[in-house]
Amino acid sequence: MEKLDRIQINPKICLGQPVVRGTRITVSVILKLLASQKSIEDIIEMYPELEVPDVQEAMKYAA
Repeated sequence: MEKLDRIQINPKICLGQPVVRGTRITVSVILKLLASQKSIEDIIEMYPELEVPDVQEAMKYAA
């Protein structure tokens, strides 16, 4: 299994939901945006603290 170093789980952050490291942006928020037809670029525009690899790793985590 590939190591995902951009996703972290910490019980003290967002009740232990997986988040992009250094943020409180959950993997589930990213996935919901993708499911609603938002592009990676749209998500980066909405959350400028994210980078393309963050969104890609969120997708890998979900898979």
